Amino acid sequence: MAESFLFSVAQGVLGKIASPAFQEAIAIYSFEDQIHELKNTLAAITANHSLQLWLGRLRDVLYDAEDVLDELECEALRKRVISRYGGVKKKVHRFFSLSNPVILRAKISHKIKEIRETLSKISLEKNQFHLNVRNVDDGVVQMRSREMTYSFINTLDVVRRDIDKQKIIEILMRPYHKNLSVVPIVGIGGMGKTALAKLVYNDDNVKAQFESQLWVCVPENFDLKKTIEGIIKDATSQSLSNLDIQQLQTILRNTIKDKKFLLVLDDVWSNNRNRWEELKAMLIEGASGSKIIVTTRSSKVASIMGTHLAHNLKGLSHEDSMALFKKWAFDEKEKQPHPDLLDIGNDIVKKCQGVPLLVKTLGSVLYTKDEKWHWAHIRDSETWKLMKEEEDVLPILKLSYDHLPLHLKHCFATLSLFDKGSEIYSLELACIWRALGLISLTGEEVALEDIAVEYANEVVPFHKNCLKMRSSFDSMFSSFKVHDLVHSLAIIVAQDDCSRVDLDTAEIFEGVRIVSFSGVSLRGISNSNGVPPFLRKPTSKRLRAIVTPTGADDRFITREFARTCISKCNNLRYLDLEPGTFEKLPSSICNLKHLRTLIITNNNRLKKLPNTICDLQSLQELDLGGCSELCDLPRNMKRLVSLRYLVITTRQKNLQDTGIQYLENLQFFTLMECQNLEVLFEGTCLLTRLQRLVIVDCGGPISLPFMELIGLHTLCIRNCKLMLTKENKSNFPSNLHVLSISKSEQVMELLQCLDKSACTLESFFVIDCPGLTVLPEWLSNHTHLRLIRLIACRYLLSMPQGILSLTALKKLWVDNCGELSKRCRPTAGEDWPKIAHIPKIQLDEKRVQWTEY
Repeated sequence: MAESFLFSVAQGVLGKIASPAFQEAIAIYSFEDQIHELKNTLAAITANHSLQLWLGRLRDVLYDAEDVLDELECEALRKRVISRYGGVKKKVHRFFSLSNPVILRAKISHKIKEIRETLSKISLEKNQFHLNVRNVDDGVVQMRSREMTYSFINTLDVVRRDIDKQKIIEILMRPYHKNLSVVPIVGIGGMGKTALAKLVYNDDNVKAQFESQLWVCVPENFDLKKTIEGIIKDATSQSLSNLDIQQLQTILRNTIKDKKFLLVLDDVWSNNRNRWEELKAMLIEGASGSKIIVTTRSSKVASIMGTHLAHNLKGLSHEDSMALFKKWAFDEKEKQPHPDLLDIGNDIVKKCQGVPLLVKTLGSVLYTKDEKWHWAHIRDSETWKLMKEEEDVLPILKLSYDHLPLHLKHCFATLSLFDKGSEIYSLELACIWRALGLISLTGEEVALEDIAVEYANEVVPFHKNCLKMRSSFDSMFSSFKVHDLVHSLAIIVAQDDCSRVDLDTAEIFEGVRIVSFSGVSLRGISNSNGVPPFLRKPTSKRLRAIVTPTGADDRFITREFARTCISKCNNLRYLDLEPGTFEKLPSSICNLKHLRTLIITNNNRLKKLPNTICDLQSLQELDLGGCSELCDLPRNMKRLVSLRYLVITTRQKNLQDTGIQYLENLQFFTLMECQNLEVLFEGTCLLTRLQRLVIVDCGGPISLPFMELIGLHTLCIRNCKLMLTKENKSNFPSNLHVLSISKSEQVMELLQCLDKSACTLESFFVIDCPGLTVLPEWLSNHTHLRLIRLIACRYLLSMPQGILSLTALKKLWVDNCGELSKRCRPTAGEDWPKIAHIPKIQLDEKRVQWTEY
């Protein structure tokens, strides 16, 4: 597995050398010859395999090479900033600094020489391992786009489980003399236990039987507190991680008290009977007839928890497996698959032993292959023997990982950074990937979060089963959950590069470049100053990313923790300091010259940022959201020339002196809880590439420079007031694709400004706006509208006749809108004839029409 990371890193270094920005840096500092020699050495190295130790040495030196190239690129950026805005230090001091071209050239030349010598030695060693040369491009697969319009629970994902489903439902419908009965579903990994539980859970007859339905993925160690949190969150949509277990158990009891509920405890591993008995004691508060479905791979777990005999899920028949395989391995447009491939596919399906996940996985992998030898390689792999010996499907899933393009293998490994069963947000994942140099934007119009969704869809070829995507109105809020088997595979392939740690971790493997603090392991820590011992060790210097868990206790990130990260980990690309308790960020933050993402959210003690933060010329994402006491932003933020993503909370009234208006590369700008803000900028504004502007809970009225925001295509406004003068209205963005308005008294005024976006607007959302009484007359002119969502607009009484002419409209949501909800009811509603042509309609959170388009 180590070679996957090796080639991924090597290709990243070669790609950096070839990039236009880096070529500019080479020209500035006259490194053409040295870089050319390094490139040739790398090209030779990446053509070889190696033993594990040899690969480890090679990987380390490749990372060193990338650090040197990044340093050169950073200095080129810094030189550009100094030439544009002047230096912040005295000239004499700068003469002796590393920014001096002579000193920098000597330093970089020495490092490149050392790297080349090491690479040459490693390259010579390949002979003793009898390594063969291969073309590195052989590992890069061009993924074909497959058109699939099925939802997660559909015949594509669940085949021939009607009998199993009916048996479980029959048990659920039976009367039971005790308050609680437990039905276990047992089967090996990948057999479809969770999918079967979802089929039962979503059945209309089952829904009618229970007053409340709850679902939670149980932590592997059956952490009682986290399990209770999960049940409460599913029931109330509240995250209560800051409460202790005594408080949580009280809330759980009150939540289910006297209610007949159905609870699914998904993927239970631990056979800790004591924890189960503790949880069960809390759950008996429910009404008589409440039921629990448990999915597990362990018969022992089933015997401990079950009150009914376990339902043992068997494999699919060969006929059903073959039908499923064909759906995933062959283009549905092909009338007759190639006979040779079909014969080999038949052999592969036999070896899958009826496990649906394997059938779909290997079918999806082979969908991109037309050559017979690819299919034969899968069929004849020695890995099948390992699966048979260990009774484990992971070795076969590893085959799908092996067939990923090289540039996606490292992306896949980062899935191990998250807790099993946790919700992963596309934007968060994208920031990690880009900070580590795993993805790059090829065009100005391509949004980072859109690339993340695309990569997530490709990073696991069988993503329709393993990546359960949940999308909001925009891809920047989309999220997904990873199948537990895929999460296990990610941990295996990432073990040399990524590590889960806690505040008591004493040491990490020297090859680790990314650490993630486990949300579970932060409880009951013995470390008093909040700095894990491993951060003080030499191995921390190599770290490139420090990731902290979402929803961590607010005592987690201390001042000493932040200071240690910044002083010890000089090669960081991604630093997450959420949530923090420090009042001041160390001025030495400027030494993290490689830093691309800095997250300091939800720190209610931070009052000021050091001016030195403006020396981070490589910084691309800066998130200061929720820092409610932050009084002043630095005055030279215009020097952050690479910044694309900015989220701020500040007590300032005017952002004119910050220099944000000069950030030419800024694409995503969010202002949240800026209660004093009145003016963004006055005069010159260079935010011509700004694509998304989000203003949330900001008081106002706020004056916006609409005239200069020529690239704006998404505008989200919630609970704030804008300064809508006659001039501002006339300059309202004319290229909007998405408009979302929430809790706004100006909703009618804002909608009237949309007449200029008739040829571009694709989605608009109005949420909790009592002032919306009628949809504008211009609605019929917006022929590109694809989605309308109206929530809690109680005084909007009818749909306009013009909605009939919106032939591009594919989705309509009308939720909690009183009289309008009644008028939109299928068939009987007065407005139904106006909207019946829309393929997908959701009314009061229920799908009343759901056809494909």
